[in-house]
Amino acid sequence: MGPGDQRGPAGEGRRISFARRFARLLPLLLIAVGFVYDYFTPQQFTASPLFAAAPLVAAPLYSRRGTVLTGLASVLAVFVIHLRLGVVLHADSLTELATVATVVVLAVLINVLVRRSDAQLASQREIAEAAQRAVLPEPAERIGGFDIAARYEAAQADASIGGDLYAVQDTPHGVRLIVGDVRGKGMGAVAAVAVLIGAFREAAEQEVTLEALAQRLERALAREGTRRDALDAFEAFTTAVLVELPHGDGIARIVTRGHPPPLLLGTDGTVRALSPTEHALPLGMGELGGGPDRAEEAEFPSGATLLLYTDGLSEARDAHGEFFDPEARLAGRVFDNPGLLLGTLAQEVRQYTGGGTADDMALLAVRRP
Repeated sequence: MGPGDQRGPAGEGRRISFARRFARLLPLLLIAVGFVYDYFTPQQFTASPLFAAAPLVAAPLYSRRGTVLTGLASVLAVFVIHLRLGVVLHADSLTELATVATVVVLAVLINVLVRRSDAQLASQREIAEAAQRAVLPEPAERIGGFDIAARYEAAQADASIGGDLYAVQDTPHGVRLIVGDVRGKGMGAVAAVAVLIGAFREAAEQEVTLEALAQRLERALAREGTRRDALDAFEAFTTAVLVELPHGDGIARIVTRGHPPPLLLGTDGTVRALSPTEHALPLGMGELGGGPDRAEEAEFPSGATLLLYTDGLSEARDAHGEFFDPEARLAGRVFDNPGLLLGTLAQEVRQYTGGGTADDMALLAVRRP
């Protein structure tokens, strides 16, 4: 993408940031404009709608104290204007003052309800994220002679986290990795992640081939699905990519099950997608047919980095609805280590989308030193 494409999302992010700052200043601006208007216009003109609007605007944006202070400022402004005009005890003035005070009470009530809802939402997300972190620990930076980095970026769109997963295991057959994305969100997806990670940890040690490892995961999902009573109690399928890095060999064996292909980043800045020649169904959908798994080999030379990711990266959109293209974005660039690569990607996706993505994003990078 050209420089114009990069400036567009950044500019959009700045506009969003400016809009947020303006929204927080709006209650104070309404009171100030209303006060000036009432102070310099004849008595028959009134800015009471502005004074009433100020606490209502503040309710979802400010704390309870901030909303109360905004409301008091509105009431005080109305009182001062009436005092200047000498009409404090007039019926119309008392009615206007009572109206603004009533709106302030309603604004405080709205603020309490909004804050309570936000607290419940945050609590639900913290519980779900804690559950996922318990089954999805971050791998060590060095495993089996390879440099490793993993990163999980939760979506900011809602409180339901996704079922993105990753794991790295050093085995007698080489270092084995998995990155996957469970269908759905919430605790059902976390349960599926727990099943898959547990099955991967065990099968990675025992199964001689990567194809057999994929079949073990397939059976684990099917077995767990039969234990659940309701159809939606367990997420039924998972897209995944499995990678095996034999010790001492400059190759990577890959099994892709309906998942975005890994990217191979060379030391010269080249980027190549390791797409499968035959596409297979996601894990958990083996009963629908399809041939047996077939691992494909690709060169993995010294200094190269293998990037595995979920579709939260490749399906991130900018303000114009354009997808983020990691292959194009990374072309011609060289990173000193996997951690720097993932940190840069995460930052650029946030800039590209204007602050948040619609789906969770799991990233796993491994470099052959």
